[in-house]
Amino acid sequence: MNSVEKRFRSVLLFGPPGVGKGTQGGVLGNIPGFFHLAVGDVFRSIDINSPIGKKVYAYSSKGELVPDNLTIEIWKKALNAYVSLSRYKPWEDLLVLDGIPRNLNQAKLVESDLDILSVIHLACSDQEDMIHRIKRRAIRENRRDDANEEIIRHRFEVYNKTSMPVLEHYPDEIVSTIDANGSPVEVLRRILDAVIPAQNVCFTADW
Repeated sequence: MNSVEKRFRSVLLFGPPGVGKGTQGGVLGNIPGFFHLAVGDVFRSIDINSPIGKKVYAYSSKGELVPDNLTIEIWKKALNAYVSLSRYKPWEDLLVLDGIPRNLNQAKLVESDLDILSVIHLACSDQEDMIHRIKRRAIRENRRDDANEEIIRHRFEVYNKTSMPVLEHYPDEIVSTIDANGSPVEVLRRILDAVIPAQNVCFTADW
């Protein structure tokens, strides 16, 4: 069987907007044995003037989630492209995902593609601090969809209503709630404590 037909051994980074999923995922992705794929980065790399780009921007610019089938289609194409380019080696790398799945339907749609070993739930008690983080990031990285506070607050509403129930979809034993307060290094240490057992599976199990 071709490797891309097997389920990818994965860790999910889960949490509200601005909690630091991209930061922590990016750090993990630079550690041998991990490959980070942020769905938001995949979407931002799409030409907004292309037909698919216009469809995506019509939703993201209003803080709405892109329809599930379109999201999964874009994500799978990007993932398989990284495998083809050997940037992601599923036989030795643990896939670190953030931004997917964002609702229960997506969680079910990706079950045939992902062998989820761990779910890292990044939790932060201060929503206002996260909103300020997002606005600062919008200026620093020129993210137009992150600059409007009304849209940001709507994204939190969408997350609480639609995304939070995803956590209940997974067995309690693979979900780790991580305190996202503190310095990035402190948060990273907490994450590593949770994901190292999952990464060890990649070195001991055959692909």
